Amino acid sequence: MFSHFTVKEANALLPSTIKKFKDLVVLKNQIIKAQTEMETDPRYMSSLKDYILKKQEFNTALANFYRSIEEIEKTGVVVKSVEEGLLDFPSLRFNEEIWLCWKDGETEIKFWHGKEEGFNGRKPLDTFDVEKLR
Repeated sequence: MFSHFTVKEANALLPSTIKKFKDLVVLKNQIIKAQTEMETDPRYMSSLKDYILKKQEFNTALANFYRSIEEIEKTGVVVKSVEEGLLDFPSLRFNEEIWLCWKDGETEIKFWHGKEEGFNGRKPLDTFDVEKLR
């Protein structure tokens, strides 16, 4: 799905998106844990059965991780970085495409940036900007 979000629409979708994002972080941590165990635990180096079972656990977590990203992005929201906790909502400002951006820990959309700027180009939404966003 693709749509340009207003600030109001993005903020309305944010609570459910944050929950999905938190679930995504849990899955990422499961992947890291399973991979680390496969690489460092001697049990997985000495037993093919144990290794294969752990590898299947890893594969399931990886598949669920990508399925979760797809679930978020089907709503029109873009996962920019799981590690940094960044989500972007496509929007329009003066008929120019921009991103409304959210960082983990924020409770509402308060910033935006141009398509090419990224997180470091974040600018606060002020009343004038909010009125001009689609």
